[in-house]
Amino acid sequence: MALEKIKQGWHNITHREKSQAYNDNGDSESTARWGWLLIPIVLLGLALVVLGCYWSFTPTLFNVSARTEAALVEYERKSVVGAATTVSLITVADTLLNKPGGYLSNDVTPPSLWLDNMPHWEYGVIIQVRDMSKAMREAFSRSQSQSLEDENLATAESRFNFNNDSWLFPATEKQYREGITHLNRYLQRLADPADKNAQFFARADNLRYWLSTVETRLGNLSQRLSASVGQQRINTDLAGDSVASQATPAPGDDFVKTPWLEIDDIYFEARGSAWALIHFLRAVEHDFADVLEKKNALVSLRQIIRELEATQYRIHSPMILNGSGFGLWANHSLVMASYISRANAAIIDLRELLAQG
Repeated sequence: MALEKIKQGWHNITHREKSQAYNDNGDSESTARWGWLLIPIVLLGLALVVLGCYWSFTPTLFNVSARTEAALVEYERKSVVGAATTVSLITVADTLLNKPGGYLSNDVTPPSLWLDNMPHWEYGVIIQVRDMSKAMREAFSRSQSQSLEDENLATAESRFNFNNDSWLFPATEKQYREGITHLNRYLQRLADPADKNAQFFARADNLRYWLSTVETRLGNLSQRLSASVGQQRINTDLAGDSVASQATPAPGDDFVKTPWLEIDDIYFEARGSAWALIHFLRAVEHDFADVLEKKNALVSLRQIIRELEATQYRIHSPMILNGSGFGLWANHSLVMASYISRANAAIIDLRELLAQG
């Protein structure tokens, strides 16, 4: 009887150990299975992060003169007024679409979906592209206000003014590429000596027209960048005119501050806008050289370019900092605002020089 109890006890122990071993083996296999499924997910996530970082690098500056010479070689022309401005506009728009990652503002898939710095950089660029295409249609290509506008430039401007974040039906990229196509057609006609309808008039009043738009754009960016730390501003909307009025009453003293989540967005928008402007101003230096020399304004233009080039310096921080004005930490928005403001002030002086006889 005792021997039977011992055998039964031993059987129960061994059976329990086998069951436990079977369960442990099953759990291990299940854990291993989930581990193998988790590895590719983690690797995919890391790959998307690395790809997103790579796509967030802003393009470098290109050589406007070299691009213009290459374009004119294709049409067997050594020089033609307006070619540098047209080529720079084409190249800036083309870079917007063909940089690493392509055009990201309308993407709906990772990693573009998570990125916000590059889309705002793209927005700053496209704003300058729209302003330049408008100036070319309304001023640079017309001898006077009653003259006909160029059809290619008119179509190009309408394409660049298309919604900047349309994903489909139609996609933004398609509209912008059509704009580039019409600019290329205009350039081809401009380089053709037999085509008298495609013109580019390098006059002081035309240049002042475009610079007035640039002035307002930079002034807007400067104010938004400066508001990163908050400012108590006095309302000067009606200053200088005793009988001036406005539609809606506004407070005489107001506190203005950029929301914390929008600080880096405005910074990269300003960086993109300045990047495009550098190329357009370099093209203007080439096409309007005679006008600028006559007005003794060439040095002023080069100073504007130098101020804007400072906005393209490498950022040595993983994020845009928003320290106080004289605090321990840097304030990248205020630094950017200082360069933008100095460039804007120089543009005002340049417009005054061009207005003089």
